[in-house]
This record gives sequence, structure tokens and C-alpha cells, in this order.
Amino acid sequence: MTRAGFVVLAGRPNVGKSTLVNAVVGEKIAIVSEKPQTTRRAIRGVHHRRLDGVDYELVLVDLPGVQRPRDALTERMARRVTEELEGSDAALLMVSAEQGVGPGDRFIARTLADARLPVAVAVNKSDRARGGALAPVLSEAAELVADAEVFPISARTGAGLAELLAHLGSLMPEGPFSYPDGEPSDQPLPVLLGELVREAVIRRTFQEVPHAVEVVIEEVERPREDLARVRALVWVESESQKGILVGAHGRMVKAIGTAARPELERVLGSRVHLDLSVRVRRDWRTDDGLLDRLGM
Repeated sequence: MTRAGFVVLAGRPNVGKSTLVNAVVGEKIAIVSEKPQTTRRAIRGVHHRRLDGVDYELVLVDLPGVQRPRDALTERMARRVTEELEGSDAALLMVSAEQGVGPGDRFIARTLADARLPVAVAVNKSDRARGGALAPVLSEAAELVADAEVFPISARTGAGLAELLAHLGSLMPEGPFSYPDGEPSDQPLPVLLGELVREAVIRRTFQEVPHAVEVVIEEVERPREDLARVRALVWVESESQKGILVGAHGRMVKAIGTAARPELERVLGSRVHLDLSVRVRRDWRTDDGLLDRLGM
């Protein structure tokens, strides 16, 4: 017998949704940052397991943050959240043991309740809760969703993940697998490479710049088996943002390329020559035609 289905991950920024997806899949498919709005697309991570004679496929969907739309991009992100909830079999609400349960968690819990899905709650970063701080967070988390199982976990160390995955598997309906074994995600390669470059940008910039950046992979060439040439275009919305990303004497864009290159080499399995260009594309976040082409 096989059970297969989709589990949406929902939670406030920096609760560890992307870290959990990467940990469950066993490799990095979702970029990680402490800054809000890092996840723009719904990223699917595929996990296969066999338990008690049953084969399971869990497709974890790392959702864009639940937020009030401010432009065409965030409106699409909000719409994507609704669409993914409608097409999923269960939901996992993640809260932080460090931050505790707050109004944002309660708002997301109400959103999940409206979707009428089976919901589990994961209290992440439980390894960082000091003394007796974890118990009250677990108690408050249990009150977020009626009848939901609550699991203390650490996506960083893997603690508690086996129990959580077993429970999520039990919520999946009987049915065939959607993905072949060994395929960790449905992300196209150019999108994954672009996201890894964007992660390097996000970690080195502040204020509005991270939100105004998009990375488009224009070309991936393999002149020989042990070398890949990647040409990437970094979009920003103003000349001042471009100046920040290029930096004095090109030092910032060089640092971004140096940070991104090992991640690209990991994915491509070869040395990488990365050619980064920074261009101004004003108001790209409000351009519906462009957002269509970007798959957002």
C-alpha cells in the first residue's frame, strides 16, 4: 500500500520552515534567511519513507509568508498560499520555541482552520528553549488548533522529526506517488540556481534592498564536464540599489558571487564560473507580465 499527499508549511517569518524542508529532503532546495519575505514561490520538497510495511510520499510545500498584499508580487504570493491550501491534504503550523506563541501565530492558525485541513503543530527550535521555557510554549501551541497533535522539534539538529513525519504520513490518503524516488524537488534548475544567488544577496543587504532583488539565470553552459559557466542577471528597482549591490570598485558584487559559487557548485557537481550583472528594472514587482514569465 502507498500513501501520498501534500503538506503545506505555514508560520511566521524565521520559524524554520525552509530549514525543515531541507532537513526532511536531505539537501538544500529552499534558501534560508532571517529576513521576512524570503520565500516567494511555493517550494515543494519530496520525502519518501517506508514505515510498518507502508510506503509514504510526503510533499512538503514551503509557502510564501502569509501577509497583506502591497503590490502585484505580494498579491500573487498571497493568492499562491490560498491555492496551495486548497490543493493540499494536511497542514503543518510551525511556531518558534524561542519566540513563543504570538498574534501572528493565532492569525495563521485561523487561516488554516478556514481551509478545513487536518493540522499538526510543530514547535521548532525546541533545543534552544532554556530551562522550563519549552513547556508553556507547547501548552499555548496546543490551544492554536483544536485536536491538533503538537510536536517539539529541532529542524537544525533533527530532533523529533521522525515522530513528526510518521504522524504526517498517517494523515496522507492512499494513492500513487507523484514523484520518482530520489527526486527532491520539482523546482527547475535555473530557478534553484537563481534562488541560491538571491540568498547570497539577501544575507549581505539591508532595509528595502533584499525585497527589491530578483535573480534570473540567463544561461548555463558546460564547456567541459568539470566546469559550468553560469550567467546571472540581478534585478533591482533603482540606481541607488544597484550602487549598493555593485559596491565600491565592484567589491559587493564580487563578495556575492564568492558566497554563491560553492552552493552552485554543489548543485551542478562541478566547478562554476559565475558571471553576475546588476541591472535596474524599475517597478518589476508590479509588472504582471514579467511575474508570469518568472513563474511567480
